[in-house]
Amino acid sequence: MAGASPSIPVLYEDNHIIVVVKPPNVPTQEDDSQDPDMLSLIKADLKVRHNKPGNVYLGLVHRLDRPVGGVMVFAKTSKAASRLSDAVRTREIRKKYTAIVHGKLKEPQGSLRHYLLKDSKTNTVSVVPAGKPSAKEALLDYSVTGHADGLSRVQIELHTGRPHQIRVQFATIGCPLVGDQRYGGQHATPGQQIALWSTELGFAHPVTKEELRFTSAPPRSYPWILWD
Repeated sequence: MAGASPSIPVLYEDNHIIVVVKPPNVPTQEDDSQDPDMLSLIKADLKVRHNKPGNVYLGLVHRLDRPVGGVMVFAKTSKAASRLSDAVRTREIRKKYTAIVHGKLKEPQGSLRHYLLKDSKTNTVSVVPAGKPSAKEALLDYSVTGHADGLSRVQIELHTGRPHQIRVQFATIGCPLVGDQRYGGQHATPGQQIALWSTELGFAHPVTKEELRFTSAPPRSYPWILWD
């Protein structure tokens, strides 16, 4: 199927939703950089492809950090947006990621649970004690699928969608993501691409209730040196 733009592949589209592969380093929505963002690019494409007069509706259901690429779903109607947003809130949307992290995790598989607090002024997130005002619980499961050169490849199932969640949680346990300029600490290499990819998205169609599942493999280029 044709892409939403030359650089945004479309995995699925009907009258209610559109599922795409977000390229790395494209904002999900407009930010201070004024760079082209996913919402604007897809809206412009829908307007042209479907010859729509006036404004095009496109609902933002979930987000990916700017440097992260992979599968995303957007709603083409307000009804679909409301139902998918409810599914996100009730954790009925299944989200899986692949990451390359520094070091070797103590256990080959497990769960991470932290409480996160976002500082909107600096756009950074930190781990805080449970019960701290405004802190939100962050949960994920992980499975290590490879090791090489002091790095580990990790498959992640995200149960909560907190800002910067995966990046902060793995940095907290001493295994920051490769290429993470914000939370990588001494491992951060200026200009290196972050090794985090949204590989799978599963959910019930907001109208037909059909169970849908979409996947996207990370690029084979560095830093995905452990990708088969």
